[in-house]
Amino acid sequence: MNSFDTGATEKEIMRFLEARTKRSWEADVDLFASGGLSSLFAMELVVHLEKSFGVSVRGGDLRLDNFRTVASMTALVGRLRASADGEAGE
Repeated sequence: MNSFDTGATEKEIMRFLEARTKRSWEADVDLFASGGLSSLFAMELVVHLEKSFGVSVRGGDLRLDNFRTVASMTALVGRLRASADGEAGE
């Protein structure tokens, strides 16, 4: 089973956001309510998370709430990684 590094995941998501938006973000700031991101950008986030962390975001996980904050995206990646690890171990 792979261990999940919350800090490293959060840093990578922050790095991506800061590179794309040219501004810094706090982990608990609502990226959409603050006017920082659009729903179209949420799809870029999905692709980035899938490629960077080897997860697959599908179905009910495609809710905007999973992408509102860096913290919520980090939690999503953690859940998806744990689920994938669980399936691999079965």
